[in-house]
Amino acid sequence: MVKPGYKETDVGVIPEDWDVLTLNSIYNITSSKRVFQSQWRTSGIPFYRAREIAVMGDGQPAPDDLYISKELYDEYSRKYGTIKENDVLITGVGTLGKVYVVNRSDKFYFKDGNIIWLQWKGNFSSAFLKQLYFTTTLTDQIFGNAGGSTVPTYTITNAKATMIPVPTFAEQQKIAEVLSDMDGLIASLEKLISKKKAIKQGAMQELLTGKKHLPGFTGDWQRFNLVQHSKIKARIGWQGLKKSEYLDSGFAVLVTGTDFTNGKVQWETCHYVDKGRYNQDKNIQLKNGDILITKDGSLGKTAFVQGLNEPATLNSGIFVVRPLQDTYNPQFVYYVLSSFIFGEFLEQLSAGSTIVHLYQKDINKFEFMIPPNLEEQQAIASILSDMDAEIEALEQKLAKCRQTKQGMMQQLLTGKIRLV
Repeated sequence: MVKPGYKETDVGVIPEDWDVLTLNSIYNITSSKRVFQSQWRTSGIPFYRAREIAVMGDGQPAPDDLYISKELYDEYSRKYGTIKENDVLITGVGTLGKVYVVNRSDKFYFKDGNIIWLQWKGNFSSAFLKQLYFTTTLTDQIFGNAGGSTVPTYTITNAKATMIPVPTFAEQQKIAEVLSDMDGLIASLEKLISKKKAIKQGAMQELLTGKKHLPGFTGDWQRFNLVQHSKIKARIGWQGLKKSEYLDSGFAVLVTGTDFTNGKVQWETCHYVDKGRYNQDKNIQLKNGDILITKDGSLGKTAFVQGLNEPATLNSGIFVVRPLQDTYNPQFVYYVLSSFIFGEFLEQLSAGSTIVHLYQKDINKFEFMIPPNLEEQQAIASILSDMDAEIEALEQKLAKCRQTKQGMMQQLLTGKIRLV
């Protein structure tokens, strides 16, 4: 039952005063003149393919590594036209339906066939159209018309037939403004997170190599062999659990190599095992402060166990690492293992070959520098942990903003909430 003031259309339920039009009735839809690979240059006017337009559509600068000559650009612009402000470029191959709205200052040429060119005719908001391309209203049409071939495409013919809901121009502008402001907030958070991650990487370069002593600490760092000072255990391969043994609830949490990312176990994604499986090997019964290293699949992925408040064990494919007699701070060593130091060790280990399994005999060779006292180790770990907490808080805020925008799009782009 459609509520009063709304109507059922080919693009779903929309307000009665909205129209449904094809893109072809709003834009001139075409493509560029073909540029052959022999005409590519290393300098001149930037030349973009679908991959670059997709990057630009996500608000990131495209790499300028392909060009055409200014003479060719001028010739094609004169004969066939060139992009203008509010024109829309849409990727037709690769990542389909990525949209870039042309700015006044843009000056580039683009690859024919792979990119659909919507030439703006005025009295329609291209920023509004871009937001529509994030919705199922359009993505269903894109992928529904992309054909069943191995490499789906979104063609000029498909684009011309694409149907869109059309509010008044004034309402389009208001909707686009609200959603674009949200995009700006999301982009600023993404930029801030990247900056914080880069700062953390720089801190790790200094703090984990002894290049910089923390105030109040002295003494030369020592070369340290992880295996000699650790107890390292794993579930014996033949004792590994099959997927059919994974429980939705049970006596103990089961951690696999796919249950931790960014150094943290995602407890909410874990399955469970019965008490018998948990008791099978006491050496792999987890506790807070354990270090985990994957030895199968994504080799060398690490996690530091925190927030564990119930019995937990490991499936095969993961080492658990614990210090012998408090010889080191486990969180400090976790940061070493999650850093470039362990990454470079794994690269050297696999030089000239493909490693599909990490053995303890491989880790026997891993050595690194370590502060001489536990207090400095803990201080360094605390600094890096605080950085992680800040980044995680920003990522949670980003996820919430993205979720909020999705809800706003669902309301605004279908007319459920009106801005007029």
